Amino acid sequence: MNGWHYFFDDGTEFNPDLCPKPGLCLTCKKNEDPEDPEDEILCNLNRMDQHGKKVFICYAYEKK
Repeated sequence: MNGWHYFFDDGTEFNPDLCPKPGLCLTCKKNEDPEDPEDEILCNLNRMDQHGKKVFICYAYEKK
């Protein structure tokens, strides 16, 4: 984990290391080596926001 802590509105913690990444994330160039360290934070917040949804959407996606 990157040292950041993420929490849902109800106060429960979201640990991105314990949540499987959507397939889209696995094919994104930001997944392996983000150019900007803030990309990891934004990616984790996006994953957290869409946690449990059937369709994952990312407007920052960049194909490898």
